[in-house]
Amino acid sequence: MGHVPNPFPELLPSSVSLVSECLLPWTKSSATQVIKVYSEDNTSRAVEVPSDITARDICQLFILKNHCIDDHSWTLFEQIPHLSIERTIEDHESVIEVQSGWGMDSHCCLYFRKNYAKYEFFKKPLDFFPEHMVSISSETNGIMNHSQLIQTFLSSSSCPEIHGFLHAKEHGRKSWKKFYFVLRRSGLYFSNKGTSKEPRHLQFIAEFSDSDVYTLLSGKKVYGAPTDYGFCVKVIQCRDFQPLSVFRLQSVLTFCTDFIISLTVILNYTGLQQSRSVLPMRSISENSLVAMDFSGHKTRVIENPSEALSVAVEEGLSWRRKSCHRLSSHGSPSTSQSSMSSIAIHVAQPWFHSKLSRDEAQKLITQQGLIDGVFLVRDSQSNPRTFVLSLCHTQKIKHFQIVPVEENGELFYSLDDGHTRFTDLLQLVEFYQLNRGVLPCKLKHHCARITL
Repeated sequence: MGHVPNPFPELLPSSVSLVSECLLPWTKSSATQVIKVYSEDNTSRAVEVPSDITARDICQLFILKNHCIDDHSWTLFEQIPHLSIERTIEDHESVIEVQSGWGMDSHCCLYFRKNYAKYEFFKKPLDFFPEHMVSISSETNGIMNHSQLIQTFLSSSSCPEIHGFLHAKEHGRKSWKKFYFVLRRSGLYFSNKGTSKEPRHLQFIAEFSDSDVYTLLSGKKVYGAPTDYGFCVKVIQCRDFQPLSVFRLQSVLTFCTDFIISLTVILNYTGLQQSRSVLPMRSISENSLVAMDFSGHKTRVIENPSEALSVAVEEGLSWRRKSCHRLSSHGSPSTSQSSMSSIAIHVAQPWFHSKLSRDEAQKLITQQGLIDGVFLVRDSQSNPRTFVLSLCHTQKIKHFQIVPVEENGELFYSLDDGHTRFTDLLQLVEFYQLNRGVLPCKLKHHCARITL
């Protein structure tokens, strides 16, 4: 299995850059402990590990044991079920230290799963900062590019100020109140007088260098939160949680929640690494998948969106004709035989999740990262003969029905009322990984579940 280079070497110590480097010392370590890790299907595995093992080491271990592709999205989560909260354990954190904070009768657990949004802050930092919510140094004239913004946040002296509205719930109370919050390097504050940021009106809430930030898994149900996008702050040496829920628009909701979590990463890494810029890295799919025209004597990249859509439709028809020819050359199987062959193909694919409900699909995609192109395919609950493509775009999850189309005794699948047809779901997914077609974006990251 090939090794994918670490896209963010600045964020990880060299001792965990390779699987072999973090596994080899285990045989020499005398202090070991047994930890239990769960996967999304709630299967678990107990492993004996050294007392100084990090979250990144654990991820590398399970990637190796389960023969997964290391695309730097596999993540270790700490989940506290009775509070319905969880958090991403940062790569450098000691897993044993995390467990040591659990009570003896605690039901806390570790989960190993994908999180495609894990490094989004470092890939697309500008997406996290709407201009109206950021106050930056006058030296920049209010304009910052990708690398400047990263450098600014990694600098101990020039952290921008983030401000906006949140709903907050006071300890011991059921009601939520809307406050104007200010996030600075020194911590999180709220104003007791409108949107005033005068020192006498700002009250300190939390300081993140000694705190952990958790997301609410069922904010509305468990905490009576006004939105589904909530988080709570816990001082590392304290068991008291302060739940917060973001106000405003959905794009801002995610911005606030994700930014707070990312800020804890930055603050912790600042202690390990001095101000060093992190180079942006496009995903593997973005680097390798482009719209191409193979109709002429020479292939070319299609840059015009309208032309790309036209070619996409023609390519789908071409694939259908080739598939029909291939089937006819092997004895022209019947519709039922062709249908069974198609079923056998897609059920083995990691992006297919069979009897998953709409709500379960939304939960799975949300857990694995609300970034453009995260998708899965599932059976339709309303129509047994159809399938559904669930896709994330602009932090919203949309569902597209895949309709079976029968023509001349052959069964095809289509997303656009039969204009573009495919002999099986595998062809359909591969096509939309290359071409956006009728979708809002190309398919980039499939939701995968593994059994430990």
